[in-house]
Amino acid sequence: MIQRRLLLIGLISTSLSSCSSWFRPKELPKITQIVVFKKSRKLYLYSGNKAVRSYDIDLGFSPTGDKKIEGDGKTPEGRYYIDRKNPNSAYHLSLGISYPNKKDKSEAKTLGKPPGKDIFIHGRVGFFGRRPKKDWTWGCVSVSNSDIEEIYQLVDIGTVIDINP
Repeated sequence: MIQRRLLLIGLISTSLSSCSSWFRPKELPKITQIVVFKKSRKLYLYSGNKAVRSYDIDLGFSPTGDKKIEGDGKTPEGRYYIDRKNPNSAYHLSLGISYPNKKDKSEAKTLGKPPGKDIFIHGRVGFFGRRPKKDWTWGCVSVSNSDIEEIYQLVDIGTVIDINP
């Protein structure tokens, strides 16, 4: 009897873990751009000139201003691209942002410091997607785990991301 219950629990768990593919977002046009507004803590997915989705975000622990150097806790500002996808992220899922670009590297070099790296759009910490506090990242853009699941499915590598103050 106990073995049957364990088998049943295992089958249910396996079924539920594969459910995410059943609950895909309704059909949307191709996402051509991501736009982030740091001040209002919003991320928008665009198809052409139309915003088709919006999400609440958290930023780096020192969010005001443009990222200049590694460890400053700022989220970069400017035009970048999604350059990779990480299905095994420590933060549920993540999309890599092409920071630093040539301008960022030059600015950091002038300051005699490294520009930093590994800036992502990602989910939250742990299985339940705990939000440590507002604006808790080292410069990344964080969304809820359910939001990153949707964004991850909708956004392709090469998509433009504009990060605004």
